[in-house]
Amino acid sequence: MSEFLPASLLPRIAEDLDVSEGAAGQSVTVTAIAGAVSALLIAVVLPRADRRRVMLGLTVLAIMSDLLVALAPDLVVLLGARVLLGIALGGFWAMAAAMAAQLVPADRIGRALTVINAGVSVAAVVAVPLGAWLGDVWGWRGVFLLGAGIALLALVVQAATLPSVAAPVTGGLRVLASTLRSRTVVIGLVAVLLIFGGHFGGYTYIRPATESMTDIDAGGLAALLLVFGVASVVGTMLSGPLADRALRVTVFLFPAAAALGMLVMVGTSGSTVGLYVAAVLWGFGFGGVPTAVLSWGARTEPDRLEQIGGLIVTVCNIAIAVGAVVGGLLVDRSADSSPLLVGGIAVASGAVVIASLRTTRRVS
Repeated sequence: MSEFLPASLLPRIAEDLDVSEGAAGQSVTVTAIAGAVSALLIAVVLPRADRRRVMLGLTVLAIMSDLLVALAPDLVVLLGARVLLGIALGGFWAMAAAMAAQLVPADRIGRALTVINAGVSVAAVVAVPLGAWLGDVWGWRGVFLLGAGIALLALVVQAATLPSVAAPVTGGLRVLASTLRSRTVVIGLVAVLLIFGGHFGGYTYIRPATESMTDIDAGGLAALLLVFGVASVVGTMLSGPLADRALRVTVFLFPAAAALGMLVMVGTSGSTVGLYVAAVLWGFGFGGVPTAVLSWGARTEPDRLEQIGGLIVTVCNIAIAVGAVVGGLLVDRSADSSPLLVGGIAVASGAVVIASLRTTRRVS
């Protein structure tokens, strides 16, 4: 939830800290950069640590981040606090698949990842409207204090229920480099870059795109995003069981559905009904993508789960930045709907590429 809160609180944060909204928006940028670095290196920095302790430590960082943001006297402190959140997020996602693999049977990893990813889907749907509403009631600092309280609750539950999880035998930079020597892994990461970059390139600019194609107002856009979010939750819930049974179908179906939704949205020709149908397809498809790609990584590198998980999360964070930059250039130099068109093609291409790859390899 804390990751998504700035989207609804940015004007209030900027006004209170006496900075521009663009400057305040860098709280999202530094979080993504820190997340990418953390995901890539956490297994290298902590090769032998009990993963239970690591996860508890990452949750403590998230609590500290929200508390520091709530108390931040200026933008520098706020950005530093958001770096802590990025470290927590990147480390969490890098280890999610590896920990799930040690907590459930091998044929249920997809379903375990669905449970984990469901939290993100719900948070993405709830955080923006909740933040906007509570920001009016409590002020933006109070919302981040709420985030710290929720993270504290998560810490208590983790401490009470999470068993000791031994670090994998394989670790360090050598194993990370060896993972990257796999042609299958490299091509798969390119596919992930296309899928996530295409999605975020379109989603970042969904408002100008829809407003240019239809007469939708602010209320209609809010409803459209809610529909997208609900469909995303449904896609998340269905992706895990399907990934356990038919991984190749899963890694193609969900990004392909997202791509279709983006392209349908471009071709609505001003139809409000078409716009909502497109949002359902897009939301449903992308909701299943995280579980699909993490399951692909787990099946491709079953003995290097932390390394492949970290690489996937790092590429996803890079894709968010690349997608936003490319989408912005397209909006400025072409039509407002161009990010949806180009993004849809990129997502579809990524779906074809990753579905064509084999999903097992020998450990070298």
